[in-house]
Amino acid sequence: MIHGSLRPGFAILVAAGLCVTVAACGGNSKPKVAATRPAPSAAPAPARSVPIVDPIASLIDTSQRHFEAGERELKAGHLETARVEFDRAVEVLLESPYGARTDARLREHFDRLVDRINAYEVTALAQGDGFTEKKYESATIDELLTNATTFPVLPPDASTKAAVAADLESTAHDIPIPQHSKVLSYVEVFQTRLRDYIQDSLQRGAKYLPMIQNVFRAEGLPLDLAYIPIIESSFKTNALSKASAKGPWQFMRATAQEHGLKTDWFIDERSDPEKATLAAAQYLKTLNRMFDGDWNMVLAAYNGGPGRVQRAIKRSGIDDFWDLASTSKFLPRETREYVPMIFAAMIIARNPVQYGFTVIETDPIAYDKVNVPRAIDLRRVAEWAGTTVDEIQTLNPELRRWTTPVKYPRYEVKVPVGTAGRLNARLAEASPADFTALKWYTVRKGETLLGVARRFAVSRSDVAEANNISVKTRLRPGQDLIIPRAPATLLAARTERTVPSEVASRSLASSAATPTAAKAQQVTQITYRVRRGDTLFSIAQLFDTTVARIKTWNGLSGNTIAPGARLKILASRAH
Repeated sequence: MIHGSLRPGFAILVAAGLCVTVAACGGNSKPKVAATRPAPSAAPAPARSVPIVDPIASLIDTSQRHFEAGERELKAGHLETARVEFDRAVEVLLESPYGARTDARLREHFDRLVDRINAYEVTALAQGDGFTEKKYESATIDELLTNATTFPVLPPDASTKAAVAADLESTAHDIPIPQHSKVLSYVEVFQTRLRDYIQDSLQRGAKYLPMIQNVFRAEGLPLDLAYIPIIESSFKTNALSKASAKGPWQFMRATAQEHGLKTDWFIDERSDPEKATLAAAQYLKTLNRMFDGDWNMVLAAYNGGPGRVQRAIKRSGIDDFWDLASTSKFLPRETREYVPMIFAAMIIARNPVQYGFTVIETDPIAYDKVNVPRAIDLRRVAEWAGTTVDEIQTLNPELRRWTTPVKYPRYEVKVPVGTAGRLNARLAEASPADFTALKWYTVRKGETLLGVARRFAVSRSDVAEANNISVKTRLRPGQDLIIPRAPATLLAARTERTVPSEVASRSLASSAATPTAAKAQQVTQITYRVRRGDTLFSIAQLFDTTVARIKTWNGLSGNTIAPGARLKILASRAH
C-alpha cells in the first residue's frame, strides 16, 4: 500500500478566489449619467452571497467516494474493480495540486485511508490464500434429535388425529404413512413449537424439490423420500453435523465415497445438491434391497446405519420397526425418534396449506456451466461473470475454498444463467497470472514434507491433505507438490507483477529463512507523478525511503527529474 503524506497548499484556489473578488469590486470612475433617486417604496435588492468552496473538503469527499465504491466492489467479490477504486481514492490526493502535508484534515484522511485499504487487502488475501475453508452451518438434525430426546413429545390431541386421517384419505402418498401416535405427535409439534423451522425448510427446499423429484422418478423411488432433507438439513447445502455428516442429505464421508461422491481438500460433493441427490437415490435403493422394501427400516438405517439396524433385528428377533422402537433395548433413541419425524415431515410437505403453512412460489435453481482450464479464484469468476462472489459460492457449494480445484482439468464452474458467454470471453483473453491461486513446488533431493512446509510457512498436514498424501509420506526428488499461496489480486497483484526481480528474490529468500518475519511485512508499489520543485531527496523523505532506492527502482543514473515524470515507489508496511 502507499505510504507517506501529501504536500500542503491550496494557494491557487485562494488566489483565484481573490481575483474574482477584485474583479467584482471594479474601478473608481463615477458614472456620467445623473443618478435617479429610487422610489420610496422600492426596497434595495438583497446582496447575493457567493458560496465559498472548501477545496480540501471537496478533495476529501472525492477520495471518500472512490473508497466507498471500492468497499462495495470488494463486498461483491470484485477484486480488480475494488483495487481500481481504492487506488483512485489515493491517487486523487497524490495528483492534487494542493498538497496536504501540513493540512491536518488531509493528513488525517490520507493516513486513515491507507490503513483501511491495507486492512481490506490483508483480509482479502487471507480469504483467498488457498487454505481458508468456507464456513458451515450446524446441521439441524442435531438440534432436532437433541430436543426430541430431552423434552418428551406429548400424545396428539383428537383434532390432530382427525385432520391427519382426513388428509391421508384424500392425499396420495407413494409410501405407506403410518398413523402412529408418535407420527401424529410430531405433526402437532411441527405445527406449533417447530413451525418456523418447517416453514423455512419448505421455502428453502422449493428450489431443489423439482430436481430431487426428477432424480427419484428416474430411479424408480417414491417421491415422498424427497422430503428427507427437511429433517436432515433443512435443505442447507453447507450443513455440517457434529458427527461430520455434510450436505443436504447428510452423508458421512465413507458412505459418500462408496456412492461416487468426491471428498478431498478442494471439493466436497456431499454439498452439491444434484450430485448428492444422485448418491442418495443409489443409497436408498441399496437400503431398500437390504431391508426387503420395508421403508420404516430403510429410514431407520439411513439414520442409524444398516449394520446397527440389522444387529437390532437379529438380537431382538423383531422385524417390525414400531415394535422394535417400543423399547429402548435395541435402537438408540435418536433413531427411534427420527423415523416418525420423517413421516410427519412427509405428511405436512405433501399438503402444507392443510396444516397452516404458506406456499410461496419459487423458481427451481438454474445455472450455466463454464469449463475453467486452470484453478481460479472464485472472486475473479464472480467479477468476470458480472455477479457476486456470494452467488458463485451459492451455485458451487461443493467448493470448500475460494478457488476451483487444481486436480480436475477443465473443471465446470456454475454461474448465473446468461453469464456464461461473458465469463468465457474473459477466460479466452486471460493470462496465466490471472488463474491459479495455488503454486506447484518440485521436491529436491533430501527434502521432507516438514521441510517443504516450513519453507513456505504452512503446516505439514495442510500440504499433505492438498496433495492427498500422508503426513508420513517420504518425498521423491522431482515430485510435484501443490503449495497454496495468495492469489494475484489486490495487494498481491501489485507486488507480483511490479516488484523488480532482485527485490522479489530477496523477499523469497527472506520468506524461506524467516517465514514469520516475512509474513509481518507487505510490499506495495505506487506510481508518483513528479511535480514542479520536487527533488529525489524530497520525494524520498515523503515516502520514508532513500534516494538510492528510488534510483534503483526506476533505473536512474543521475539525480535530475522532470516535472510530469512518473516514478515507481516501493513501500513496506508491517502487519
